[in-house]
Amino acid sequence: RVEPSLEACFVDYGMERHGFLPFKEIARSYFRGDGDGGRRPQDALREGQELIIQVDKDERGNKGAALTTFISLAGRYLVLMPNNPRGGGVSRRVEGEERAELRDAVSQLEVPGGMSVIARTAGIGRTPEELQWDLNYLMQLWQAIDSAAKSQKGAFLIYQESSLVIRAIRDYFHPDIGEILIDTQEVFDQAQQFMSHVMPANVHRVKLYRDDVPLFSRFQIEHQIETAYSRQVTLPSGGAIVIDHTEALVAIDVNSARATRGGDIETTAFNTNLEAADELARQLRLRDLGGLIVIDFIDMESAKNQREVENRLRDALKYDRARVQLGKISRFGLMELSRQRLRPALAESAHIACPRCHGIGHIRSAESTALHILRILQEEAMKDNSAQVIAQVPVDVGTFLLNEKRLEVQGIESRFKVNVVLIPNVHLETPNYSVTRLKHDDLNSGEPLPPSFNMVEKPVEEDVAQQKIEESKQPRQEAMVKGITPAQPAPQPTREGSAKPGLFKRLLGWLRGEREREAPAKLPVRKDRGRDRDRDRDRDGGRGRGQDRPPRGDRQDERGERGERGERRDRRPEAPK
Repeated sequence: RVEPSLEACFVDYGMERHGFLPFKEIARSYFRGDGDGGRRPQDALREGQELIIQVDKDERGNKGAALTTFISLAGRYLVLMPNNPRGGGVSRRVEGEERAELRDAVSQLEVPGGMSVIARTAGIGRTPEELQWDLNYLMQLWQAIDSAAKSQKGAFLIYQESSLVIRAIRDYFHPDIGEILIDTQEVFDQAQQFMSHVMPANVHRVKLYRDDVPLFSRFQIEHQIETAYSRQVTLPSGGAIVIDHTEALVAIDVNSARATRGGDIETTAFNTNLEAADELARQLRLRDLGGLIVIDFIDMESAKNQREVENRLRDALKYDRARVQLGKISRFGLMELSRQRLRPALAESAHIACPRCHGIGHIRSAESTALHILRILQEEAMKDNSAQVIAQVPVDVGTFLLNEKRLEVQGIESRFKVNVVLIPNVHLETPNYSVTRLKHDDLNSGEPLPPSFNMVEKPVEEDVAQQKIEESKQPRQEAMVKGITPAQPAPQPTREGSAKPGLFKRLLGWLRGEREREAPAKLPVRKDRGRDRDRDRDRDGGRGRGQDRPPRGDRQDERGERGERGERRDRRPEAPK
């Protein structure tokens, strides 16, 4: 359905709720006529037209999924955009000499017309042969997707990205990782098969964990998981950060609590804020928090200390794969930042709203609820032809009304000539209640009313948890395209990307002699990172090299960064020149 007022379309893609497709996310190949289609969606598209779409954002609450027709297929080193010839480039996370070298390697690739590729950070130091192999695999995958789309009509699932384990290995693996431990045979087989196709030289690093001690307990990961579900996170010095979700934003408060490090208040606040900055960046990644985030740091008088805290948070966010835009600490001690929403937050996917308070976090007292119900009884009794008002209330509220407010209830009965029936219901909890008004015709119908103790009814509540379980048990659509493996084995790497010196370093080494030229090969490699308790903090962010607030560069670089994350937030196809 084309909606001109929103400059968008609502697309039936096989789910219960239709997806939202903005006009700027529609490729020109789908436009009617000469491919221009005018400036209005209704002139470019028609209802019933079939499109190949990719889910850009999953459904959140009452919002449908955000869709795009600019397909992006992520590989190990490249991201292929088969219907966007203007979206190529190099990820903005790649800087300096490595960026120039990677751009030069990409320019040697044989990219078909009408397509573009984005070089990922994993492509640093890779040969053109390795990049071409990855491109050939992505081309093979796109051809299978295109053929499947033409094979049948209607909305159906064509292709679904690999499992979580495969995506994690593809996106986060780098030479510093000594081993990948997996405690499930099925997942181990998947990972080993993927490594044998994509990175055969590192397949020996995938190992099956067989110890009696659970894997997560062995490396203290369970504690890290629990902190992601807790509202309050304790800092090493005794301080704490409190994370609250609201409809508009995520509010994070930094408290000194029992922190006493420092000789005065300013030093204590400064040290606590520095610890909070490191932990905040980590919690943002663990909880997948996105959107607008406001941080209330402890007040600091020194402007220098404020800048230090800002820089600490900025450096900690460099490990984040999502795009983060940072503000400065205001005179009220608040810092605003915006984090790209890559997926639903952990709280949205793992939590349900409290059935008693309905997610508010607090409820009215018994006295307040009783007074509110008393006013409702009076309003119902004042209506014409009212004969009886029946109120089913929680036990504590009913006790309060029948004793402390007995005279008020009797006053309503005598003033409006109605019968008020109060039924304490053990199945109800504050603030839930129900009020029913019966007319004279209802009482004169000939059917006698049951005794009040038989009128207690169980409330019909929507079991959200059970509903989620039932939804998870529903059969999922099977993708038509799956099990696509590279036609040729991956070429053996001739050099490691992390140990490769840049152009300037190689030139400088040549001028200084052989010793300087071999110096980059002596980079330390951390082998036993599994038993280091602090390694979780470094590992959560992957090997991102991006800036917390990317400058507004050229359009290709912006798309390169978005393509690497599989996200496309504000991409607009450029007008033909």
